[in-house]
Amino acid sequence: MPVWNKGVVVTGAGHGIGRALATRLAAGGARVVVNDLDAEAAIRVAEELGGFAAPGDAASEQGVAALVEAARGHLGSIDIWFGNAGIDRGHGLWAAEEDWAATHEVNVMAHVRAARLLIPGWVERGSGRFVVTASAAGLLTMIGSAAYSVSKHACLAFAEWLSATYRHRGVVVQAICPQGVQTRMLDNAAPLQELLSHDAALTPEDVAEATWQALHDDRFLVLPHPQVADYYTHRALDTDRWLNAMNKLQRRLEDQGALR
Repeated sequence: MPVWNKGVVVTGAGHGIGRALATRLAAGGARVVVNDLDAEAAIRVAEELGGFAAPGDAASEQGVAALVEAARGHLGSIDIWFGNAGIDRGHGLWAAEEDWAATHEVNVMAHVRAARLLIPGWVERGSGRFVVTASAAGLLTMIGSAAYSVSKHACLAFAEWLSATYRHRGVVVQAICPQGVQTRMLDNAAPLQELLSHDAALTPEDVAEATWQALHDDRFLVLPHPQVADYYTHRALDTDRWLNAMNKLQRRLEDQGALR
C-alpha cells in the first residue's frame, strides 16, 4: 500500500518502536501525527521528521477523542492509525489492581476507543487501516507478566475481530508481534532479557522496516521475528507440549532467582 500523502497517526511515538514507525512512514511520504504521553519527546520526534506533534493520553475516552480531533484538524482525514502505545506494569498473579486496570486501559481499551471513532468513517468511504502493536506475547505468552500477557492477547483478539468484521468494507487490520526489541521496556525487564532476546533482540528500526513491508501486502500478522510463526503453530498443534515447555522455562528462571 503506498503511503504517499496519507494521513497517519502513531501513538507512543516519542520513543522506541513508535518513533521508528513514525520515522519510516514519514520517509515513505506519509503525513505523520506523532503522539506520546511524553510531550517533549513527541515534539522532538515531530520536529525531526517534519510531522505534527499531538502529545497526550491515547488511552482514555477523552484522550483518544482529543487525539483524533487534533489529528483530523491537521490532516483533514486519518487514513492509517498505529495504536502502538503500550505499558507493562505489575508482575505475576499478585500485580496490584491498579496495575491490571492501567494495563487493560492502555493495551486494550485504547484500541477499542480509537476504532469506535475511526471505523464508521472508513466504512463509509470504503478504506482505512488500523494497526496495533500486539507483541509476540499476544500470540504466545510472557513468562512472569500476567497483566501484560492477558492484555496483549485481548489486543490481538480485538484486532482479529475488527478484521473479520470489516475487511469486506475496505478496512485493513494488522497486528505487529515482535519478541524482544531494544527499547526501554526490554531494558526494564532485567530478569527476562535473556529469554526475550532468545531469537535476537531487534532494533526498533528493524520492526519498523518489517511493518513497512507488510503494509504492501496487507498481511494480518506482522512478524519481525519469523520464528514466532513456528512457535505459534506448535502452540496450536500441541498445546500441552507447548505449555510444558513454557513451564520448564518458568522453573529454570525460578531456579536462577529471576522469578518468584
